[in-house]
Amino acid sequence: MTPSSSDNPIPRETGCPPRRVIILGSTGSIGRQTIEVITALNAAHRAGQWREPFEIVALAAGSDAASLFEQAQALGVRNLALAVNPEQATAPNGATLLSGPDAAERLVRTTDADLVVAAIVGFAGLDATIAAIDRGVDIALANKETLVAAGELVIGAAQRTGISILPVDSEHSGIWQCLASKQSPPMSLGDTIRRVTITASGGPFRDWTREQIRNATPAQALKHPTWDMGRKVTIDCASLTNKALELIEAHWLFGLNPDRLRAVIHPQSVIHALVEFTDGSTITQFGAPDMRTPIQCALTHPHRAPGISDPTPWDAMRSMQFVEPDLERFPALGVANRVMEQGGISGAVFNAANEAAVEAFLAGEIPFGRIPELSIGALDAIVGQSQLSPLRDLSDVRDADARGREYVSVELRGESGGMPIQSKKTGVSGR
Repeated sequence: MTPSSSDNPIPRETGCPPRRVIILGSTGSIGRQTIEVITALNAAHRAGQWREPFEIVALAAGSDAASLFEQAQALGVRNLALAVNPEQATAPNGATLLSGPDAAERLVRTTDADLVVAAIVGFAGLDATIAAIDRGVDIALANKETLVAAGELVIGAAQRTGISILPVDSEHSGIWQCLASKQSPPMSLGDTIRRVTITASGGPFRDWTREQIRNATPAQALKHPTWDMGRKVTIDCASLTNKALELIEAHWLFGLNPDRLRAVIHPQSVIHALVEFTDGSTITQFGAPDMRTPIQCALTHPHRAPGISDPTPWDAMRSMQFVEPDLERFPALGVANRVMEQGGISGAVFNAANEAAVEAFLAGEIPFGRIPELSIGALDAIVGQSQLSPLRDLSDVRDADARGREYVSVELRGESGGMPIQSKKTGVSGR
């Protein structure tokens, strides 16, 4: 059979202007892999295998000035941002450096671009993402906390401006690929979709007892069996909080209520999402656990280009497991439905308390088991069990974030006998 033209790589478009990209969180795991993917796509373009070149026009990082400047020098990028004021650090010749907590936001507002890769970890990524939406720039979203904390506002703004939110998380990219749609989120999946399932590896504590999990050390929690990620995301995976955040993100990206969303434990980590249809069919997205695949899907949508990820690991088909998660051992996962049903400020409170608790755990101030206890406790104390927690604007989000962090701080002071505990606000990834 002769392949049709649609089976071949998208040919190079001569004279096509480069697609201008801003990478936020460039020195973190997703940021570095995004640079790898863009480098490979540009090589494919030069070889006539891809339609358009990419140009990285701006980079933002947290406090790792040395890595940021190294990237800028190698890529010829002249628009830079650091979340802290660099000490004894000199930007490459000709580069403009913005610094301070709002540097990433200012970078987005002052740099012309066609796509913003939002890979800042945590609540710190919200303002820069909003800035991109305000400018009408599409977003490749790797920051799930933005939608968890302010999904109602972010999705509303995206719909008003008509921008796309292209999912970079492997699970949400998997859902999107299963739909085989040229449309991009935000979207509302219709009645033909019965249920969407995302998978979790189960993390390093998949087979541990509840008591073992409670007393796990940071070194043990950071040994993820499948994925290579930053510290905060890896800890969230160990507690399955990451999966709760991803369910909430899917709720906003695809317009799905909790009764059409679930998560299962899949230790092999090769199936990332399953979409069940009302006629009884199920479509799955299957591929190696390599974040460069969903990154490239976001960058090249709605087309496919030659990739640098490993091919589909067919040997994994010999042994595939899908297990319902144990909410007794991983209580944070059960919070997802509550946050989706309550709405309002509940997502911002849950996310903030979790971020503060993870910082305390990594600092050796609390046992691992206290992380979900503190995030659930913050929800109980600040939001309660009602569904009346309105989210009117970003000031409500910031206030809820501050209250969630303060709850954890007060609890920690009580547990330390009233002694003050130093804590740092979560900043940009790639420290």
